[in-house]
Amino acid sequence: MNWEAVLLSLKLAVSVAAILLVVGMPIAYWVTFSRWRWKFVVEAIVALPLVLPPTVLGYYILVGLGPRHFAGKLWQSVFGHTLPFTFGGLLAASVLYSLPFSVQPIAAGFDAVDRRLIEASWTLGASRLATFFRVVLPLSTVGAVTGLVLSFAHTIGEFGVVLMVGGNIPGVTRTVSIDIYDQTQAANYDVANQTALVLLLFSFLVLAFIYGTSRRTLGLWRRS
Repeated sequence: MNWEAVLLSLKLAVSVAAILLVVGMPIAYWVTFSRWRWKFVVEAIVALPLVLPPTVLGYYILVGLGPRHFAGKLWQSVFGHTLPFTFGGLLAASVLYSLPFSVQPIAAGFDAVDRRLIEASWTLGASRLATFFRVVLPLSTVGAVTGLVLSFAHTIGEFGVVLMVGGNIPGVTRTVSIDIYDQTQAANYDVANQTALVLLLFSFLVLAFIYGTSRRTLGLWRRS
């Protein structure tokens, strides 16, 4: 097993999950509580990576982060290098690709909070920020944890977007999914099978954790 690729994938997944936990919460809050009639457009944009082929999304991210466009030019002028085929580019692409896996579970958790509790908090003089941390967030912990775990797990298994934006540079952008592809192409089926089994077991444990945590938490709420 290529432990260098495994460690790189873990580093990428932890970074993406942490960023999306911070970025995804305000987006999910806005999507849940906003009354703007056109908010479905924002929801569609957030959910786009779910239906868009990874190669298409990877292509546009690669072009957008390149030196010919504003974002790429700005990054290059500040840091002296372009984002594609670097870990930073890989991180940016992974955040965009895993965005709906974070936002949608968190939004579902927010939506499940009883509106009467929120209005009662406002009536008692609490600000919207205080209400969020004292009422909304504690009652939507399952959604936040699910979004965190799903974004982490989804990043571990990325292939198309990672290959398009990051390439296959050992120690820099070669993730565990790309390593499986390389081993298969080289006919090293035993090594590829070993790594694939680890990812299969990991995916199963992630799903078991999500379903088990959700049901246990719902059971506690019902008993209380």
